[in-house]
Amino acid sequence: MYILIKNTLKTFFILISLNCFALDTNNNELIIDISEQRLYLKENKIITESFPISSSKYGEGSIVNSLKTPLGMHEIKEKIGDSVIKNTIFISRINTQRLAKIISDDIDTPNDYVTSRILWLSGLEDGENRGPGIDSYSRYIYIHGTQEEGLIGQKASNGCIRMFNDDVIYLYKKVSKGTKVYIKA
Repeated sequence: MYILIKNTLKTFFILISLNCFALDTNNNELIIDISEQRLYLKENKIITESFPISSSKYGEGSIVNSLKTPLGMHEIKEKIGDSVIKNTIFISRINTQRLAKIISDDIDTPNDYVTSRILWLSGLEDGENRGPGIDSYSRYIYIHGTQEEGLIGQKASNGCIRMFNDDVIYLYKKVSKGTKVYIKA
């Protein structure tokens, strides 16, 4: 939809596209399917994009210190990394100002770097992924970039959802705080 505005004093026209204002990121949802190692972006209830991911190499679960990926309904509670350079390493959610060396081979390093962007998840289901001993937010469960891009598509993380750095940067722009995230096995 377009609006045409005419300034009668100077006889020129301004054409404004309302589409640039129409995107309501609160209509977006994410579905993470661990069995497929995929993340799906739903916009206005329609799956519009799909991305490969890596979930936990230890399986699925919510117990603190299990290093497992929690299941169930979550929301994005925090977004960290606005305008940070691609491949930047975060430690404890702090920008280290260092860039990760991206590994494209199928190699599991001793490091589980969090890179580029962080979408920090909070569980929404009491007794499943929210509450004492099982809380996704307190467990620091994120969707984030990784230096181990060669492992994307297989279970390889320590509980978080890893993505290619380009993909997580793109996704970061499409979602907002409060975006719902459903993780299923």
